[in-house]
Amino acid sequence: MTKTAVWWIRRDLRLTDNTALTAALAAAPQVLPLFILDPALLASAYVGEKRLAFLWAGLRQLDADLRQRGSYLVMRQGEATAVFTQLQQEIEIGAIFAAEDFSPYARQRDTAVSNHFQLHLLPGVVVQHPTEVLKQDGQPYTVFTPFSKAWRQRPLPSPADLLPAPAHIPTPANVTSLPIPERPFLTTAIPFQAGETAAQQRLDQFTATRIGAYKQDRDFVALDGTSALSPYLRFGMLSARQAVVAALTAYRQAITATTDADGKGPDTWLNELIWREFYVTILYHFPHVMRGSFRREYDAISWHNDAEEFAAWRSGQTGYPIVDAAMRQLQQSGWMHNRARMIVASFLVKDLLIDWRWGETWFMQQLIDGDPAANNGGWQWTAGTGTDAAPYFRIFNPVSQSQKFDPHGDYIRRWVPELRQVPGEFIHEPWLMSTLAQKKSGCVIGQDYPRPIVDHKMARQRTLEAYKLAKENVAYHK
Repeated sequence: MTKTAVWWIRRDLRLTDNTALTAALAAAPQVLPLFILDPALLASAYVGEKRLAFLWAGLRQLDADLRQRGSYLVMRQGEATAVFTQLQQEIEIGAIFAAEDFSPYARQRDTAVSNHFQLHLLPGVVVQHPTEVLKQDGQPYTVFTPFSKAWRQRPLPSPADLLPAPAHIPTPANVTSLPIPERPFLTTAIPFQAGETAAQQRLDQFTATRIGAYKQDRDFVALDGTSALSPYLRFGMLSARQAVVAALTAYRQAITATTDADGKGPDTWLNELIWREFYVTILYHFPHVMRGSFRREYDAISWHNDAEEFAAWRSGQTGYPIVDAAMRQLQQSGWMHNRARMIVASFLVKDLLIDWRWGETWFMQQLIDGDPAANNGGWQWTAGTGTDAAPYFRIFNPVSQSQKFDPHGDYIRRWVPELRQVPGEFIHEPWLMSTLAQKKSGCVIGQDYPRPIVDHKMARQRTLEAYKLAKENVAYHK
């Protein structure tokens, strides 16, 4: 029986620049592309309907791309070691090749498989492995700025390093496969087309048209100023290495151009890609962050945790227009602008004094690009419980954030239709309208649109006291 290398697909739904696929092709005369439906992941509290729909669509596209190369996708379901044990009875597995993942669950799963099979883990999810960017004493960085400086000083990829998609993938015939799950019923369309081709097109469009203005446009929630590539990076429909190469290439082109381009746009985008790698590194070295605060003293915070207020936040009915617009965008589309993510997270934790883990879980259940490391890191950054040097004093004012990053209210009007006729002077604080103005705009506060569910000034003081008390209690008991 001819030995077959298994390309175990996890977070690398692509053929271009795929180190695991390339290594599998070099190792054996036949390669079996395999995706395992893991019951433990499907049953997780983090599972999201929209993200699954995007994944299923991506797998269908990958299968179509494989069939153009004489191959096909094999789907199996079960615990990974059991799946490979069964597969070993059908084909002779020479070795298994996969892109290394870094969550606690992924590492435990891969260790279990490697105890029974020859498993080769290849780079792909990140550019710099979490064990490669370390301080001089060998300890991991816990502050972003020195991490980013060290990250940039390491060898960085060039266009020549990117691997082409193979023209042909020899695969053993007639290996049985489960059908790719159908897309779950969704009330609204996902605003992202799944697959490698769509990822490449979006990357090309971003670097050709918007990356130069990225630094100044990225925080304005009504603008199409970001790359919107996070869903593709989440599932590896685009490699992290190719994204970094695109950023570096755009930067070099900008600083050598005869125009006034200064490279700040591409460099700022590269910094965001480094943030992604930083949070992977934090999760790798400090897995306790998936259960509690990076700064453990903040596990002692006495949260308010009002269930009705949490429901109002989830459904976009807080009475703060920018918060409600963002939460409705999330619920309807499975995506949210990054500045909006910070605003709504700050509102949940700092205004409503609700445990950040409630919001972290809700985001994972809704986001197409929901990624354990980035989502956890973002929530802990906003909550002031994470790695950031500035602790709990950072409390966003939802009104001033709205005025600054949605100055004309375009984002609000798009996602909160009951506010569309509200005059611009009141779009950020509609409760300030007179009774006559409310009736004229068709938005009576408390009837057509809720009153603010919390007073920001009061909430800010309450949060400062809760965080301070938690720190004092921990210090007292030491």
